[in-house]
Amino acid sequence: MPRIPTPRGDHGDMTREKLLAAAVDTFGQRGFDGASTRQLAEAAGVNLQAIPYYFGGKEGLYRAAADYVANAISNYVSSTRDRVRTRLLEAQARGIAIDASEARGLLTELLQTMVELFTSRQSEPWARFILREQAAPTDAFDILFSHMMRPLFDVFAQLLAVLLGEAPTSEHVRLRSMALVGSVMVFRVAHAAVLAVLDKPELGPHETGAIRSLAAELVASIRPEDTTK
Repeated sequence: MPRIPTPRGDHGDMTREKLLAAAVDTFGQRGFDGASTRQLAEAAGVNLQAIPYYFGGKEGLYRAAADYVANAISNYVSSTRDRVRTRLLEAQARGIAIDASEARGLLTELLQTMVELFTSRQSEPWARFILREQAAPTDAFDILFSHMMRPLFDVFAQLLAVLLGEAPTSEHVRLRSMALVGSVMVFRVAHAAVLAVLDKPELGPHETGAIRSLAAELVASIRPEDTTK
């Protein structure tokens, strides 16, 4: 499972990192208006003046927290995503498109990487932060979308386009991309319901493995639309 490396640096770097991690969690739980600068500083275990010093104020910290979440998720999936993207670019440069079998394999691997992300505990505060931005978007949503969501959905769309025999920019392919990611994202955003349905106290390796298998089943079921009906 990919891990986010622990940042290293001087005391200032660590203070900034503590504030960002605490901000993601606190903003995710309380929202921007509900989180005071004092609560943010106390959650990070730093001096109150560290917020204006490093981020210019609460607004700057919030935007930086969005960038922190986007980078954390991108780092988690980057190995798989970038390898898939490199393969697609290579095929494009040679003028030989990848076939459905290869696209299906790459899409399965990418979706299973997302499963590992969404079933990991470290994704919980990231998901809360993102959900608040989905419900009431601010400028921070543009950061999340451009830095993390769009690059990921673009790769999903290119692979789905091969399987569906359509252009990656078509509305149908883009909607299918959203639906496919949503089919595994539910295991994080509806985590409590998932545990209740499974009658489990938490998702362990067995459950994660079962969801990985489900992801493979979902990709295997993708076929071009039957236009003869």
